[in-house]
Amino acid sequence: MPGGGDINSSKNRPGPRISTSHTIFIVSVVQFLAPFMMSAVGVALPTIGRFYGASAVSLALVEMVYMLAITLFLLPVGRLADITGRKKIFVSGVGLFALATILLPFSPSIGIFIAIRFLQGIGVSCTVSTSVAILSSVVPKEKRGKAMGIIVACVYLGLSAGPFLAGLMIAWLGWQWIFFASVPLAMAALILTLTRLKGEWKGAEGESFDRVGSLIYMAALSCLIVGVSHLKSDAWAPGLMAAGLVCMAGFAIFEYRHPSPILDIRLLLGNRVLAFSNIATGINYAASFGLTFFFSLYLQVVKGMSAQATGFVLVVQPIIQAVLSPLSGTLSDKISPAKLSTAGMVICAAGLGCAAFLEQDAGIRQVVVVLVIMGLGFAAFSTPNMTTVMGSVRSRHYGIASSLVATMRSIGMLTAMTITTLLLSMFMGDAEVSTSTAPAFLNTMHTAFIIFALLSLVGIIFSMARIEQTPGPDLKR
Repeated sequence: MPGGGDINSSKNRPGPRISTSHTIFIVSVVQFLAPFMMSAVGVALPTIGRFYGASAVSLALVEMVYMLAITLFLLPVGRLADITGRKKIFVSGVGLFALATILLPFSPSIGIFIAIRFLQGIGVSCTVSTSVAILSSVVPKEKRGKAMGIIVACVYLGLSAGPFLAGLMIAWLGWQWIFFASVPLAMAALILTLTRLKGEWKGAEGESFDRVGSLIYMAALSCLIVGVSHLKSDAWAPGLMAAGLVCMAGFAIFEYRHPSPILDIRLLLGNRVLAFSNIATGINYAASFGLTFFFSLYLQVVKGMSAQATGFVLVVQPIIQAVLSPLSGTLSDKISPAKLSTAGMVICAAGLGCAAFLEQDAGIRQVVVVLVIMGLGFAAFSTPNMTTVMGSVRSRHYGIASSLVATMRSIGMLTAMTITTLLLSMFMGDAEVSTSTAPAFLNTMHTAFIIFALLSLVGIIFSMARIEQTPGPDLKR
């Protein structure tokens, strides 16, 4: 088995040789579809709302339940995959995603549409939590960075292609084709997995699954996400957030004492590379995720650009990330991926610092420069960081490691949303973002980017702390 994978055989025979190219293609497809479905549906929401006569709250739920399902199930599914088999969970996820995707256009009401969207998110969580683990099991270690670069590029391609392709399909074919067009790709990945990806990976076969811990975790995260999303509009939201934090603390204590946890706290405490890499992931996404939100409003409200023109400007960052991520992955096979990802965080911090000085009369070129810097930084950070995470654990922990870094991305985004919501409430109250409130919005944006830049500096410290760490017992293969 290439790359030291842990393919299981009941008779302990070596597993069949697996095509690396087929594996990379399969993983790339699912890594493209998840962000594509999020960004494409986001563009289609007004059209979907008119079709169903849906309220603004219902439309918000269309996106919220998708992200909620992905975030809730990542850790439990990753652990379940290590126990029962990563390919089994991956195939189930691709199948569920394909089924939900083909059913969504035929939903008779917005309520059923939202329910199926939740199922689609569960399917995505199954594929995201296992695909990187499968890739790490199949691809040789010396080529893993290049492979990671390819799949990270596909994530950014999905993000950037979603709005563009969705706009074309809505204009010429109808919003339903966003889903129809995704099904063949999902089916191709499913067929290739069943026919070409032979064998199974069970890094923790025979261990028990922590059902109670999973329920505590999902309850805690649900309280946090729902609380954050209603922070500006409902008085009960802070209480729900507090309950979520208390439950999360209880979850950490419970997992530390559990013999077979979904999140191995002892592994994190004993593996500083894994712990610091995940902290760096959460901080980097917390610092960077708000950029698109603020720039979208800045360009349309402050600068008076159309939504279409704004989209063309904002697509600069994901395109740069998509183009440079494979190169970054190749470099991480030759030099220290921890050092390369740290350099990426430094570049992101510089970009956020530049964004903090954008004034009302700034030219579009200055905005593009910031987006280019952020694209360079994220391309240098994402792939090497993932390579560092997967290289810091034994193969039996591949599923939980890939799930953990994906969860930290979601938590980082949640943190960015929280900071943004709080700052908007402080500086603007209930006022809408408009030409008359542009000065208050600019103050909010400047403050946010200063906070985000400072957050990046904290992330750089954690990222640097892992560079000189020598592999402990858990890193030996």
